[in-house]
Amino acid sequence: MASFSGLRGLADESGWAPELAWLLPVTVDAYATTSARVWLAASTVSPAARRFARANALGAITVSIAGNAVYHAAETGLLTITWPIVVAVGATPAAVLGLTAHLHALRSRPAPPTDEPPPEPRTDPPPDPPALPAPADPGWPTRHAPGPERSDADLFAAARLADSRYRTEHNGRPITRDALRAALHVSARRATELRRRLNVEPAVPDAVPAGPAPVPAIPAPDRKETYNADDQHS
Repeated sequence: MASFSGLRGLADESGWAPELAWLLPVTVDAYATTSARVWLAASTVSPAARRFARANALGAITVSIAGNAVYHAAETGLLTITWPIVVAVGATPAAVLGLTAHLHALRSRPAPPTDEPPPEPRTDPPPDPPALPAPADPGWPTRHAPGPERSDADLFAAARLADSRYRTEHNGRPITRDALRAALHVSARRATELRRRLNVEPAVPDAVPAGPAPVPAIPAPDRKETYNADDQHS
């Protein structure tokens, strides 16, 4: 009511009709309230409308403060109502009308689109996962289908066989962890354990193939002439 009284008195001093002077405080204070609500409302989705409403809310409050200050300064004789003040007070309703229409237009705008377009719905089935490459040597132990869990002894025997073939193909270098993992289809931790075990337990040399025992060579006796009694008589 104190603000209403000051702005109404300013309208009277500026030449407004007494029955219409009350419209000046209603115009200024109502627009300040409206702009503040649009600025702070969660339903305002447009950033431009929010910025414009904030500027107009602060501007309307400043105009209300300045109008009250001018009126009280004039009543105490510190200020004289001159034509710039009369023009400013008379232009206030028209300016508020234009600002209100612009604020309404900004608030009606939809939310701005994002930079990234929305993902298009997929109509084709996802591609099949790529098949794992087969080992270079088809003789390496592989597991094509899930079966019973292999024992440690069987797994270490397969690792030793893979290491032997890897050394043959790579000039005697021991098998790497990744090559052992690919050959045996085991995890990286299991492949590391097998690799360390191969370093600790060297490979057993291949056994001599079974077969008939070699016949020892019997030295032939020196040929000597034998005399047969029958030959002598003949």
